[in-house]
Amino acid sequence: MPFEKITSEKLSSAVTRQIELLILRGILRPGERLPSERDLAERMGVSRPSLREAIAELREKGLLASRAGAGIFVADVLGSAFSEALVRLFSDHDEAVFDYVSFRRDLEGLAAERAATLASDTDLRVIGSIFAKMEAAHTKPNSETEARLDAEFHLSIIEASHNVVMLHMMRSMFQMLREGVFYNRQQMFRQRTTRTTILDQHRAINTALQARDAPAARAAVDAHLTFVEDTLRDLRTSERNEAIARQRLDHESAR
Repeated sequence: MPFEKITSEKLSSAVTRQIELLILRGILRPGERLPSERDLAERMGVSRPSLREAIAELREKGLLASRAGAGIFVADVLGSAFSEALVRLFSDHDEAVFDYVSFRRDLEGLAAERAATLASDTDLRVIGSIFAKMEAAHTKPNSETEARLDAEFHLSIIEASHNVVMLHMMRSMFQMLREGVFYNRQQMFRQRTTRTTILDQHRAINTALQARDAPAARAAVDAHLTFVEDTLRDLRTSERNEAIARQRLDHESAR
């Protein structure tokens, strides 16, 4: 008969499973520091020996890492999504930039559709709160904060889609974007008119999501990322034309 005796689960196993789920669901993020051992044991209602056993198991699994004198941190689990050689290859070829935007358009359009139907009211409040911060940052001359919030806004939609595989894949993609692998995000926010257009596009995405209008949310994401693609093509053309013009100027000056 396919039955086995019921046994109580070890406390350390319950702790392990809870922390694993927090990492899987993207609530605990790579590089995030866990509370102190005493604080964490109190929060979870377990003994410190049980907690230590769970942390040791999670370290063995590569999900947690110790830093001398600093504590326990969530390991950089995103780092394995792409090899260093592939990341360098991406950064060396413009073709990867436009494939990246196309990939985002497909995946984020799907995420927006899912979020419009599957997101909780709290998920939508998070998205709306980030957009409100974008509006506030838009009034300031320095675009750095607005560019950072842009990424947070898109990731909050992916989180609200409640697909953990999509979440971790897209977080890895956005980490490479932050590091300038695909393009310098500051370029997108250099001109005030471009910043305003991008803000309006994010407003349209947020409005559709808050209304739980899945087709409109997907269409708004598609329109936004098509604009990003067109703007990047224009930037590439402008940079190429400027380089040619400088060659002509240098040649003329030398005559």
